Amino acid sequence: MQIPEQFQLGAASSAWQTEGWKGKKPGQDSYLDDWYKNEYFVWHNGKGPDVATDFMTRYQEDIDLMKEIGLKTYRTSINWGRFFTDYEKLTVDEDYAQHIDDVINALLAAGIKPMIAMEHYEVPQFLQDKFGGWNSREVVRLFVEYARILFKRYGDRVCDWFTFNEPIVPQTRIHLDGVRYPHDLNPQKWMQCNYHKVLAIALVVKAYRDMELPGRVGIIHNWEFAYPRAAGYQPDVDAAHAYDLFHNRLFVDPLLKGHYSHELLTLLDHNDIQFKAEPQDDGIIAANTIDVIGLNLYFPARVREPEHLWNPQAAFNPRKYYDDFVLPGRKFNASRGWEIYPPMMYDLAMIMKHEYNNFPWFISENGMGIENEAQFRDDSGMINDDYRINFIQEHLHWLIKAVNEGANCEGYMLWAFTDCVSPMNAFKNRYGLVEIDLEHNLARRMKRSGLWYRDLIKNRTLPDTTAFAKGVYA
Repeated sequence: MQIPEQFQLGAASSAWQTEGWKGKKPGQDSYLDDWYKNEYFVWHNGKGPDVATDFMTRYQEDIDLMKEIGLKTYRTSINWGRFFTDYEKLTVDEDYAQHIDDVINALLAAGIKPMIAMEHYEVPQFLQDKFGGWNSREVVRLFVEYARILFKRYGDRVCDWFTFNEPIVPQTRIHLDGVRYPHDLNPQKWMQCNYHKVLAIALVVKAYRDMELPGRVGIIHNWEFAYPRAAGYQPDVDAAHAYDLFHNRLFVDPLLKGHYSHELLTLLDHNDIQFKAEPQDDGIIAANTIDVIGLNLYFPARVREPEHLWNPQAAFNPRKYYDDFVLPGRKFNASRGWEIYPPMMYDLAMIMKHEYNNFPWFISENGMGIENEAQFRDDSGMINDDYRINFIQEHLHWLIKAVNEGANCEGYMLWAFTDCVSPMNAFKNRYGLVEIDLEHNLARRMKRSGLWYRDLIKNRTLPDTTAFAKGVYA
């Protein structure tokens, strides 16, 4: 299978998961920094954003490796928490702003297109403490002004902007599930944060277009792809539909179509979690839909009809409409417990083609995290991660199949370029094409998958699909 020439192959990461805290000034904590300081014990082996991979000082070393592999694109973020020394007066930290300049210039010099998110969980803790974070319209206003500054400083070189990475995740884990610091279980706050982010995105799109810049503005959304236990059983189909409404259409519909679905709004009213809006908001959202969307896709959700009635006294959660279902005999990643189901790439592509009028999109994250990868090190010191190679091959096969059938998918960004810190998981599961050796001064070493990805980018050919039957996973 040939990979079309226009199809981009790259990799992704974020600021907080790579930079480390070198040079960070007092008062510049992001939400992730504050969480780590208050609950360091939930992060695997106490590893967190304080050191990460030290990209702050070693970015050139990493970009040289990106060039060696042949990456065409690199998706990362700017750390909003570090970009200012005063978040209300919008006083820019010129040292950090220069670092972003240097990274962008180094990427371009290496022939790599930068794709930049403005927030990847890096909301300043100051704004959380003073205004309640995304519960506040003042934070919406300040975010739009932050975006304007980024466009003025870097818009001559960066043409692919993304307001948020996974905008639904932080408030879901804090306000809906209560599993992350500060464990403020409040479904109304959850929904208000979701809405304010949608509004902020529309306002940023308007600001960008008002500046008449030549690029695009979009978001990165973690698509939670739900399959019903039994496709021919209507209660299971309804369960999967409800899952999709609350996890995906909540953001994707207003951002791509310019409005929320009537069905979703009815459910919000029914569950007494309707967001608060102002009269002009509908027009702003309708007139300023995004230009492109990146979709993060790792594993499928499988659901069935709810087995028990929802306790009417319990706080709202979309789980009142479905129960999880574990597919017997599934392939799965034992390190994460996540099912491996590459055909979901094709199924998602068909949704984008048929339900969203072939809107421009790309896979912005997909990858395989493995625990104790050192066990696969060979005598030369290289990690032989054939399981990762097989994972990428299978997922790309289904994605390219969809492209060949007319899906408007522009590319594939592997998560991640190097091993990096993840929330709570820290470095427990490794995702990178490049190893970060925590025991030896964060030394970088190419994995076998890095060499394989280099050849894939150069030759643009996937092996015969019959080889996938022999694919192995750790």
